[in-house]
Amino acid sequence: MTLLLGALTIGLILSLLAMGVMVSFRIFSVPDITTDGSITLGAAVAATLIVMGWPPSLATLAALVAGFLAGSLTGVINTKFRIDALLSGILVMTALYSVNLRIMGKSNVPLMADRTLASEAGALGEKLLGVERVNLFGWAVTAADLSMLAGALLCAVLAALAVYFFFRTEIGTAMRATGDNAQMVRALGANVEGYRIFGLALANGLIALSGALLAQYQGFADAQMGIGMVVWGLASVIIGEALTGGTRSLGLTLTGAIFGSVLFRELVAIALRAGLNPNDLKLITAIFVFAALVLPGLIAKMKRRTA
Repeated sequence: MTLLLGALTIGLILSLLAMGVMVSFRIFSVPDITTDGSITLGAAVAATLIVMGWPPSLATLAALVAGFLAGSLTGVINTKFRIDALLSGILVMTALYSVNLRIMGKSNVPLMADRTLASEAGALGEKLLGVERVNLFGWAVTAADLSMLAGALLCAVLAALAVYFFFRTEIGTAMRATGDNAQMVRALGANVEGYRIFGLALANGLIALSGALLAQYQGFADAQMGIGMVVWGLASVIIGEALTGGTRSLGLTLTGAIFGSVLFRELVAIALRAGLNPNDLKLITAIFVFAALVLPGLIAKMKRRTA
């Protein structure tokens, strides 16, 4: 049960990453590789500030701002210097590797002895429940694990609501229209480049926030923790779309991203539990995403032939 709760908690934390990837990939049609660097940036900023004595909440907020700036830089390189979006993301992601090492001062920053949002949530859960262990569907789990799961769920729901209501505003609607038809929006006199920069900034802010929460939950920030995370986010978005029937509804897409992230993390946890070599995890993830992208088209093609 502890393994299940841990997988659920990490899946909910990484749903923020999935929402960020959804914004850049589905709304702006940008395969933003900055993701691999910005999630580590969020972890590095939060961990370093917490070790320096900052309150965990302020350190997490600073991580979000850092991710916002990283996404803005990708957007500026793409729109102002006319460099392809994919290459812009690669350039910023590459630069962030050195930046993250500079911020941390070393390749790994442990947080086991420091006060974090995870430890605060655990302490609050024990205080509210009054016991160290509780019975959950016949399984004994610690109050700390249960409260951290509740905290991760709260963060995911609040982030999804914030993204949903933002993209329902006038500016958010214009940004969505930019992703669908940039030429039409430009003809109406709107600042398409500005919308694109802000969209990428918002996406990477969410991703950095995910990194900050993940570092506090797992108890360390590592310079390598961002490798392959854009594929992880894509897998979560694609699974979520399959769960929601491929709808273009913003609310259902965000809900699908959360469920997709949780389900994908559970599948990974089950595979590792069944004996999968952790060294093969990235390879399996890439194969899974490839299958998820190709299979729907093949199935539809087969149905048309048999009809």
